[in-house]
Amino acid sequence: MTDRPWLAAYPQGVPADIDPSQYTSLVQLMEQAFKQYADRTAYSFMGKDISYGETDALSRQFAAYLQTLGLQRGDRVALMMPNVPQYPIAVAAVLRAGFVVVNVNPLYTPRELEHQLKDSGAKAIVIIENFAATLQACIAGTQVKHVVLTAMGDRLGFLKGHLVNYVVRNVKKLVPPFELPGAVRFNDVLAKGASAPFTAPQLQPDDIALLQYTGGTTGVSKGAVLLHRNVIANVLQSEAWNSPAMGRVPAGQQPTAVCALPLYHIFAFTVNMMLSMRTGGKTILIPNPRDLPAVLKELSKHTFHSFPAVNTLFNGLAHHPDFGTVDWSNLKVSVGGGMAVQAAVAKLWLEKTGCPICEGYGLSETSPSASCNPVTATEFSGTIGVPIPSTWMRILDDEGRDISATGQPGEIAIKGPQVMASYWQRPDETAKVMTEDGYFKTGDIGVMDARGYFKVIDRKKDMVLVSGFNVYPNEVEDVVAMMPGVLECAVVGVPDEKTGEAVKLVIVKKDPQLTAEQVKEFCRANLTGYKQPRVIEFRDELPKTPVGKILRRELRDAKKA
Repeated sequence: MTDRPWLAAYPQGVPADIDPSQYTSLVQLMEQAFKQYADRTAYSFMGKDISYGETDALSRQFAAYLQTLGLQRGDRVALMMPNVPQYPIAVAAVLRAGFVVVNVNPLYTPRELEHQLKDSGAKAIVIIENFAATLQACIAGTQVKHVVLTAMGDRLGFLKGHLVNYVVRNVKKLVPPFELPGAVRFNDVLAKGASAPFTAPQLQPDDIALLQYTGGTTGVSKGAVLLHRNVIANVLQSEAWNSPAMGRVPAGQQPTAVCALPLYHIFAFTVNMMLSMRTGGKTILIPNPRDLPAVLKELSKHTFHSFPAVNTLFNGLAHHPDFGTVDWSNLKVSVGGGMAVQAAVAKLWLEKTGCPICEGYGLSETSPSASCNPVTATEFSGTIGVPIPSTWMRILDDEGRDISATGQPGEIAIKGPQVMASYWQRPDETAKVMTEDGYFKTGDIGVMDARGYFKVIDRKKDMVLVSGFNVYPNEVEDVVAMMPGVLECAVVGVPDEKTGEAVKLVIVKKDPQLTAEQVKEFCRANLTGYKQPRVIEFRDELPKTPVGKILRRELRDAKKA
């Protein structure tokens, strides 16, 4: 398939293709940034700035320490931290030492953590002490031999660091008691590494950079094998795509991105951390995006230009009473990813910031970005945009054949330099998702219009089948989200004697007076009969992943109760 109708939608200056061969590895990309931007701020965290030069020196010390542990090239090192400066330092160190990063969600239970550590075969882990008790509960069943412990304030300087760590441990009591004999402290590791020799390995584009575990929302959590060239490609694709907007950052201002999404998630890993490295940008690290007052307080201190986020975060911030304390006037690009952006949220965000949300699309398996709306767009399109440079997308039927009819739904498949090599040690699972000609089958149902814009209708498994009719939860949620009294909502299918399945709607109210009857009336006016919810439930909050994706699975399981 050589025809790319979507190229006509590209803004002026965005190339059809990028050249990932300009770097042999992510290490080369990072080291170039360390050298070129040594005096610039790389990370801003709780009032403390850390320069590119400092990140360079500390990560080299950490890399030297890792090389003293007797690990072999290509061994896996797990990282289990929120957005603290120790995370990017550790990423750079692991890659520079010739090892593989295994990103771990800090909120995992011992069962989930044990599965990931065993599956990846990680020999070492860098973990924030808040979650050390989780590791203690499962480490015996894993191959982990080396534990590096860090604390929230470790890179904030002596006085402030001690104060922050004291508050976290003793006032907020966020560190449950744990015992991990032999664990070494992060700052001690840096001191040891300062006097240890460091040997830079010769890394190649096809070496593995990271194992990115897919959230486990579709069964057993699998590791997407992302090579150095996969992530490099996605960084360059994202840079090219954002350039029309980021090119408007005034001369003399350092491009600055808000990093409220967790860096262990591939969206923030690539589009915040690695892209900022490439452009010499500053990253504002937000350790807990759920604490909206703290997020807004931090943002009120900065000038920033780029804000990647998920729908729930845009929505929560836009509705917060402190929203006006932040200067949003410098914002050039708001990228929505991770889940569908709702029209009502996009409308409110544009009204309040003057910067439209550009919805993008991607997966852990695609490093992650595959498509995005043009950053020059002035209104919300309700689509996931068009494939980004060097990317091909198509719609397949159940037999894996191209659906040529425009607007006909099928499975979205993606091909490009950012697509993963495989699932880690799972040739069976890899074979299920890769076509013979190199397309990755996403499991998402979508349509493409004549201009090459794609729209996700839903996950295959989230579809609700009502009397033989397909109901896509995203559509119903988008409609209900437009009701003024609704803060958030989610749709799942529930068993129904008459229709096989019926639509269940779960709502978090903005207006306490909102009634089920009002919702039904609104749905009757906006949705055809079989799409209307038969069951309406009000809750105080919706179950979500740490990234803010709504867990429909948990709502589905709750229906049995």
